[in-house]
Amino acid sequence: MTEDARRCGYVALLGPPIAGKSTPLNALVGTKISIVTPKVQTTRARVIGIALKGSAQIVYVDTPGIFTPKRRLERAMVDAAWQGARDAEIIVLLVDAAEKRADDTAAIVAGLKAANRTAILALNKIDLVAPPTLLALADRLNREGVFTDIFMISALTRDGVSDLEAKIIALLPEGPWLYPEDQVTDIPLRQLAAEATREQLFLQLRQELPYALTVETESWEEREDGSVRIEQTIYVERESQKGIVLGQGGQRIKAVGAASRATLERFFDRRVHLFLVVKVRTGWHDDPARYRAMGLDFDV
Repeated sequence: MTEDARRCGYVALLGPPIAGKSTPLNALVGTKISIVTPKVQTTRARVIGIALKGSAQIVYVDTPGIFTPKRRLERAMVDAAWQGARDAEIIVLLVDAAEKRADDTAAIVAGLKAANRTAILALNKIDLVAPPTLLALADRLNREGVFTDIFMISALTRDGVSDLEAKIIALLPEGPWLYPEDQVTDIPLRQLAAEATREQLFLQLRQELPYALTVETESWEEREDGSVRIEQTIYVERESQKGIVLGQGGQRIKAVGAASRATLERFFDRRVHLFLVVKVRTGWHDDPARYRAMGLDFDV
């Protein structure tokens, strides 16, 4: 193989909820394409992030957190995560070094064994854990026999991320690039805009309400001055939830809109006119159309 031969492949980022998969994805790609919040199960569908490093194109797949699902939406999310692993040449299992979801991690390891797949283990958030604890966790997981390599990283500080990236590149198969060199994600712009708003709803709303809503971009209008006008609908399940999202005098929805608009303007590098409305759609969790919009399989 020549020195400048192109490499390309899919790399699935697996992990339990709150393992911090979206933050490493954003760090590896070099720009924010996946929403990040302190709440579990933020990522609902697979998110593709594309990075170029020399002659290598790395197609990262950020998957929903894997856990024991109870509802249809949760089953669809977990299925999307495992599908991402099945389609990838390389799997990276990201584990919170504080081991807050040890049972879920054990279930993922069992799933990898059942599928006869190996993976790279990345212990994330090492800045929050003492070295003896890290070493003990690494040793215990290494004895599972499914990990080819172990890396200790902090996606937040980028400590260890470049070493992980170098290993991934070394494992990529030789082959042509799958995407244009200036493309960083395959997420449609309308969906990306909806995710920016959903991120702010997760950050600004408490408890379970963010899980009871979804965001859809209803219109996208390119304007002559180079700006874009975006209209989005936030769907909730009950009338009482609508008032919570709006806030007193509409203050909360204004704050969500302002923060989402700022995020989108940074990403699109142009002015964004964002308009949000809140509507009640009872039972959207059982609407096949909503699952298709999120890229999830309704019939899992």
